[in-house]
Amino acid sequence: MDLSIYPGRLISGRSQEEVLEYYDTIHKELTEMGYKVFHPMVGKGIVRNEMKFRAESPSTSPICQNHAIKERDKWMVQMADIIMQDFTGATQVSIGCISELAWADLLGKHTVVVMEPDNIHRHAFTLEMADIVFETLAEAKEYLRKLIKKEI
Repeated sequence: MDLSIYPGRLISGRSQEEVLEYYDTIHKELTEMGYKVFHPMVGKGIVRNEMKFRAESPSTSPICQNHAIKERDKWMVQMADIIMQDFTGATQVSIGCISELAWADLLGKHTVVVMEPDNIHRHAFTLEMADIVFETLAEAKEYLRKLIKKEI
């Protein structure tokens, strides 16, 4: 089964090292499961070298302009079969992740959300846009592994 996935996670306020490490790891794990992986940091590792990512891009690179970031992320959501939003550990609301979840819901994508019971994103809209909610990333990854392998 050829399935594609877009894993999203809060980027603003996190260090470049933390963001790139997360996406390197999740990309590797999901690829090893058999997924084609789209994610927001593809091709941006060298260009965005700020200490902490901000909600508004200060970059002069064409690929890191605000409009380019939003449009490319929207395109990736459109291309993916599954959208997984990992909100674990969030201390501030991610407008980008919520936008991606809304696009996915509107497009009829399979939406997987990961967040703790007391997460700042626990809201009626988030819960209703999610097809399934897991409390841990490990649970979500196990579900995704079984899904692509067609296991019971």
